Amino acid sequence: MTLTLPQRLERIRVRSAELEYWRSRETVQIDSWTFDGEPIAIGAPWSRSDGTVHFAATAKVPDRWPLEDARLLLDLGGESLITVTDEAGNERRLGLDPYHREFLLPSRKVKIASETVARLPFGEPVRGPKLECAALIWLDTAVNDLWLLLRQICEAVDILEQHEVVAHLLDLAEDSMRGLEWPSASAAYVARTASSPMQQKIWRLPPLEASPEGLNQAERASVVSAYETLLTRLKTLRERFPPQGEIALTGHAHIDLAWLWPYGETRRKMRRTFHTALSLMEQSSDFRFNQSTAHYYAQIAEDDPPLLERIVERAREGQWETIGGMWVEPDTNMPTGESLSRQILYGQRYFEKTFGVRHSVCWLPDCFGFSGALPQLLRQGGMNSFFTIKVNWSETNKFPSDLFWWEGLDGSRVLSHTFDNPMHGYNGFVRPDCFVPTWRNFRDKDKHHTTLLAVGYGDGGGGVTPEMIVREKQLRVFPTLPKARWTKVHDFFNEAHEAATRKDLAVWRGEIYLELHRATLTSQSVVKRLHRKAERSLITAETLFGLACLLGGERAKSMEPQWRVVLKNEFHDILPGSSIAEVYVDAANELETVIAEAKAAQTSAMEAIAAQLSPGPGDNVLVVNPSLSARPLGLMLPGGRTVSSETMIAPLGIAVVGPEALLPAPGLSVSRNHLENAILKVSLAKNGSIASIVHKASGREALEGGGNRLFVYPVDKPRNWDAWDIEEDYAARGEEITALDSLEVIENGPHRAAIRIVRTWRHSRITQVLSLGANSRRLDIETELDWHDRRTFLRTETSVAVRNARATFECAYGVVERPTHSNTSWDAAMFEAPAHRFADLSEPGFGVAILNDAKYGHSVRGNVLGLSLLRSPIYPDPLADEGLQTFSYALMPHEGTWYEGGVREEAEDLNQPLLAVPARGRALGSWQPLGATGIDAALSVVKPAEEGHGLIVRVYEPAGRRGAFELTLPSNWRNRGTVSILEEPMSDTPVTGLYPFEVKSWWISKA
Repeated sequence: MTLTLPQRLERIRVRSAELEYWRSRETVQIDSWTFDGEPIAIGAPWSRSDGTVHFAATAKVPDRWPLEDARLLLDLGGESLITVTDEAGNERRLGLDPYHREFLLPSRKVKIASETVARLPFGEPVRGPKLECAALIWLDTAVNDLWLLLRQICEAVDILEQHEVVAHLLDLAEDSMRGLEWPSASAAYVARTASSPMQQKIWRLPPLEASPEGLNQAERASVVSAYETLLTRLKTLRERFPPQGEIALTGHAHIDLAWLWPYGETRRKMRRTFHTALSLMEQSSDFRFNQSTAHYYAQIAEDDPPLLERIVERAREGQWETIGGMWVEPDTNMPTGESLSRQILYGQRYFEKTFGVRHSVCWLPDCFGFSGALPQLLRQGGMNSFFTIKVNWSETNKFPSDLFWWEGLDGSRVLSHTFDNPMHGYNGFVRPDCFVPTWRNFRDKDKHHTTLLAVGYGDGGGGVTPEMIVREKQLRVFPTLPKARWTKVHDFFNEAHEAATRKDLAVWRGEIYLELHRATLTSQSVVKRLHRKAERSLITAETLFGLACLLGGERAKSMEPQWRVVLKNEFHDILPGSSIAEVYVDAANELETVIAEAKAAQTSAMEAIAAQLSPGPGDNVLVVNPSLSARPLGLMLPGGRTVSSETMIAPLGIAVVGPEALLPAPGLSVSRNHLENAILKVSLAKNGSIASIVHKASGREALEGGGNRLFVYPVDKPRNWDAWDIEEDYAARGEEITALDSLEVIENGPHRAAIRIVRTWRHSRITQVLSLGANSRRLDIETELDWHDRRTFLRTETSVAVRNARATFECAYGVVERPTHSNTSWDAAMFEAPAHRFADLSEPGFGVAILNDAKYGHSVRGNVLGLSLLRSPIYPDPLADEGLQTFSYALMPHEGTWYEGGVREEAEDLNQPLLAVPARGRALGSWQPLGATGIDAALSVVKPAEEGHGLIVRVYEPAGRRGAFELTLPSNWRNRGTVSILEEPMSDTPVTGLYPFEVKSWWISKA
């Protein structure tokens, strides 16, 4: 009878599985455990499961066991950091999780202690945790090695399918097993196999021997012979069927800074994972492990200084590879360009200070799309390479390349690589059925002979296992499979760059949009607003201190400690809103502290500015413009918001103004159904939505179908990833909220007119104040939500009298244009997309923009401007955005394009109004300590230089123009030249002029 190949494979699988039950020659249970100092028996439940608990015991390896074959086997009921103390008092720490449960022993007598939590790697609670298992085993290494090798042959046969080599691999496996001498004594055999799935199905097992015998010498010798013969025959077969392809392996343990667990648990995960990686380096000199995130190392320096010292030593030896060049692995859709610059600045500086290296590879495997600003910033930050795998998660369109040039907004390019491993992505495995599909999926084989593959358990940490180390060595002799070697990521990219000099690679221009996880632009919107306020408050505080310094004041100290908190909370599972509730309690507290400290710094800076000004009579007001655009005077005063076109505050200008400058512009009026000033005339529909906005200067009606129509979508229930995703059919079941609780005029000038509208939907309340300032160019919509409904999606939609195939969205350091139609699958997939402070739809001569101070999820379909206001998923936070939150958005008709109409400048004002404080005893006047000539540019920051004296001034070209540009400084200051975002000279970059979307920094100092 002839079996089919699948039948032969199944037979080998069944027979080889039996070897597992003879892995242990002998087993000795470890008793006398304590739990938080109290005795606990094996199998007993914990007396408490909250927080961190501590187990302790001692163990002794029997004298007849070879120490090198002894293993400590533990399952304490949760994740643990294990400390094993040898007879000399030396401590070794190891991570214990479901994938790391067997450990080498440093001596025959050991003390064991643990820090344990009743959690699994993905934050899942262990219900009813017990001290499950604690034993010493005498590992039969010969059996273990053969068992693993046969498993790898089965995996190879599985994935190679109809390949010619399959029959040969089956022959080898069958021959090796036929040569085994195997025990058959009934009592021992039944006891050894009692835990197998087949035996566990039996109604009732017979009494079992407590310590069944292992293999005898002859049986073990047959195993050794089978293993060595099998290896030799695999090598021979490899000559006939040489490797197909090459894979660069990097050991990896993706650790989410916070996700399904709070940050306190991440601190423990770091220590567990890092100790595990170091222990594997002691077992294999070939092994390479990479770990990104400067913040992690800074945290380890606080929590476990000896651990950091060991990491630094291994990094110097070349086994541990620090990587990434950023403070954390941040979301890149929502942070400002300045935040992304600080991620690189502080990350690279930390790595250089601690490890003596800078990184040339940006490592962002898990972020939800990538801003087109990144390539330029990476290049300025010393990185010429970029890695992610997330582009392969897009559900609609397959990203076209695996090895390609990514070209940013300004034309800067970085060499980019992604691999497509269907077996857990960047948490790959060392196994044939992981290698083969990864190589098959590599579409740029003709450009480069190698693809990267990161292996090791991750997201919740853990990393590479001892079995993976053994697997890599065994797979070196396998036929046909891709050749795989442990490699440093930097070395892989160095080789790829060399290949790119000989081959034409594809170029991807602009943002990399992920066709998935679109809801992360909206979920947990409270923390998104706090983050926006925190980064803006820090930028403003630094800029104010810079202006004070230019006037003659002292240079302010660095605000890096506060920036580090903001950067931490930009992590790609915090800012996107995809973490548990505890994470957002911490994030809100941290960001509110930063905001308070930044506001206090702003107050100190304003005082420092005032101290440099001339004395004079009167109760005047000190006004500072922290932007690089001239602003009409607009202040928040007790009488309301004052706007006057008669008084302009220069870019980065300082003015002391008197009461006469605060007179309102004429033309402001209000009733229950209209708001009007000299620029706009707004009419309300009976339901409180906006029926009309007339732009008086042009005579254009801005709306065609109504504005600020509030829609709620009560079936916001994605297939997967509740907090992450929005389904494309969400609008099929939408309700416009038209019912009114109240509509009343609450302010009637002369500085501001306002109408308050209150609505109830089910269990939630929406309060909006529609306001116009005297001479304001925009209609502000201040919103308070008191939300108490789950799995709903709230949006505002405005239909405008404008037609264009493309709309403009602000992004970090520039703008991106996107289609307003769904002509192609690529267009249709972009139904929700990121924008920072505005999105605009313009046609020649006229347009309408929607501005915001806290939101990121936008859509422009046809002539409808949409802004996502709130989502209320139930996983992983059942009460996400429950309760009160406030934010503002605005509608702005304008003449010309968004750029000609001053949309960005108005969005700046909404997010950072002019600063004003009483200036009693200060003379009237105006000053501009720092200015610019040439084309319009936007300010990123004025900050103290990281090294030495002086200031860094950073600007960017925001619209895609080029032209002359030059800073103007006080007579006693000098421009020392252009510098990178790392604040190092860029001798090849002209001091003057700006190119499209260029980010440019200068170091200025006193002459």
